[in-house]
Parts: sequence; C-alpha cells; structure tokens
Amino acid sequence: MFGSRTPLSLDELACVLERLAALDGADATEAEQIDYVAALEKLKGAAAGAQVRVTDHLAAARTAREAEGGVPPARRCQGLAAEIALARRCGPHRGAQSLGLARALVREMPHTHGLLARGEISEWRATLVVRETAVLSAEHRAQVDAELAHDLAHLGDREAAAKARAIGYRLDPGSAIRRTRGARSDRHVALRPAPDTMSYLTAFLPVEQGVACLAALRHAADTARSDGDARSRGQVMADTLVERTTGRAHAADIDVEVQLVITDTTLLSDDHTPARVVGYGPIHAALARQIVREAPRAWLRRLYTHPDSKALVAMDSHRRPFDGELREFLVVRDHLCRTPWCDAPIRHADHITRAFDGGDTSAQNGQGLCEACNYAKEAADWNALPLPTDRHEVLITTPTGHTYVSTAPDPALRAAT
Repeated sequence: MFGSRTPLSLDELACVLERLAALDGADATEAEQIDYVAALEKLKGAAAGAQVRVTDHLAAARTAREAEGGVPPARRCQGLAAEIALARRCGPHRGAQSLGLARALVREMPHTHGLLARGEISEWRATLVVRETAVLSAEHRAQVDAELAHDLAHLGDREAAAKARAIGYRLDPGSAIRRTRGARSDRHVALRPAPDTMSYLTAFLPVEQGVACLAALRHAADTARSDGDARSRGQVMADTLVERTTGRAHAADIDVEVQLVITDTTLLSDDHTPARVVGYGPIHAALARQIVREAPRAWLRRLYTHPDSKALVAMDSHRRPFDGELREFLVVRDHLCRTPWCDAPIRHADHITRAFDGGDTSAQNGQGLCEACNYAKEAADWNALPLPTDRHEVLITTPTGHTYVSTAPDPALRAAT
C-alpha cells in the first residue's frame, strides 16, 4: 500500500500515523536507530512539502470559488489563514505564515519546494529562504531559488538565510532599503513569561534607538554604582527601565489592580491555589500574596462564581458595545484570545452570536479575541455559537464545516481581585 506513487488517502495517512506511533526502535542497533532518526527527519520535511502543496491548492480553490460567487478581490480568502491555523493547531499569525509560505514555494520557488518535498531540507530552512526573499520581485525570487538549489541541502540555517539575502542584494540592491523600511514599520514591544515567575519585556526597535536606550540604562547604572548603590549593574538597569517607563520613583511601587486574579482563600489564608496575572499566566500563591501585601495600593473586585462549576456568573449590559466592567469581566475570564491555540493578548471584546443576528450583549454571548481572530470570524460561512454549559464554551464552525470548541480557562484560578 505504501509503495505506490499514487497519493495517500486520509485513511492511509491515519494508518501511517498509527504505525509511527508504535515505532520506538527499541529492538534496533544504535546504527539503525541513527538511521531511523535520519529517515524520520526526511519524513518530516516531506510531510511539510505535501502540506505546502495542499495549502496552495486550497487557496487556489477558495479564490476560484469566491470569484465565481462575486466576492470582491480584496475579500477573497478572508479567514482562510485562521482556518489553516486551527487545522495546524497553532495561532492565526502562524497560520498566515503557513499560507504565505505555501504560495511562495509552490508558485515562485520550485527548487526549494522540491528539496522540502524530498525531505532534504526542513520546513524551517525553507521558511528562512522565503522570508529572506520576501521583498524581491517574483523574477528575482525565482533566480535566488535557482542559484541556491545545489547548495541549500548542505548549508546550515544561518548560512542559508545569509546566502539568500546576499543573492537578493546583488540582484536587487534596492531591496536592502525596502527591508529596512519594512522592519522599522514593524517596531513593537512584547511581554512573554520567563522561568521562576519572571518575564521578558522586549522591544523591536531601529538600531540607533535600541543602542541609545541601552546606553542610557548603562549610564544610569554606572552613575548609581559610583555613588555607592549596592545593587548590581543589571539590577539598576532593570529598575531604571521600570521607573522611567511607569513614571514611578521606585520600581517596586506598582499598583495592583484587577489584573491579579486570585481566590479569596489564597489571598486570606495559606491556600496553595495558584493566582493568575492577566496577560502573563499563573503565578504561585505565596508570590501573589506578597505582591498584594507590598503594593502601595490594592483594590479588590468581587467576581462571584457558580456554586457547582465555579465558572464566573453572567453579566449583562443594555448597551451594544462590550465596554466598562463587562469588558473587564471578559478579559479576566478569557485571559487570552479565545480561538483555540491562539495565545495572543485580547484586543477586542465582541459578540459570539452577532448583534445583527439577535445576539445580546452579555457575558454568555461575549468573548475576548485578538484583532486577527475577530476579523477572521467575519468571513462568509464562519459561525460561532455559545454552548449551554456551566463552563463558558464556544462552538466554532469554519467555512469547510470543521468544528472546534473553545473553553474558557480553568475557573479554579478565578475568584477575586
């Protein structure tokens, strides 16, 4: 069955997955186990190559169908990246990257796609080549693809990216300027969790601004240390960053508002139930109590839960927009974008059943979404429905008829501040 050159059916793919799940190489020699590792690595690349082909064909079919249906060009394939993200169990940003990768490889870079389909390079290396040629014309991108064809399988990831970029600069010197302008327009600040309840605050800045910020923080640290400050140089730089950004005289003087979600028993006793910082994630109970205890000011907001499920009780509004306390309620309840596998921060609070379709403005019919996911659900044949369960759940149906259930985070972490 698996020796045929004909495409595998979905049932045959399921059989392959079942056989791979049973593979452990325990009875093989060490040399054979290395061969297994190498063969499986090629298999991953080949699977990525097939996924690329299917994704491109899907995009072409969707475009043609919507064109026949009179959908304006600007709205064709709206929401397709989000569908691909759900199928790949990743966030919408990764879904958009996958769609762009498929279109570029299949339509403009056949040599790179061929290497991927044969398992000779990884999906990540193919992604790097596509990324480094993104500002080039289709003609120049094809030429980079042809020049790299003989070497790409033998280069490291960094070498492959550098060579693709160098060829692009030679073919189109102006591409360097376009890359710089595009990168500057993408400047942003992001926060992500770090081990031991710390966090990484990162800024993507033009080089001269990044160097200026670092120089200012180093100068502040050197000055403080020369004046006898007992803190380390790194500690002074970190505290100075917080003080200058928040306007506080001391880095520790950060107000605790509704963004710390903690049960009453954790706050007022020795209960070990973790707390949660909205936009960050769980923190251990002792640290949560310390944050509240040492804060200059802390406000408590009571959020009542269902006696059985412990889910937060509903809140209703007579207004159409989700704003004020109702919006805060959704942000606390949902924590991050409610689309499955999307870890983006909540930017929009919106109706699940559209207001136009009779949906009310309530906690049961509301959800927190990132901007991309909220726009994606406006695509034709994309539907969402709140489910009548104790835990807040949303049934998502995509235009292809696939369904996914979004469940609000564990309510055990929510009860009060």
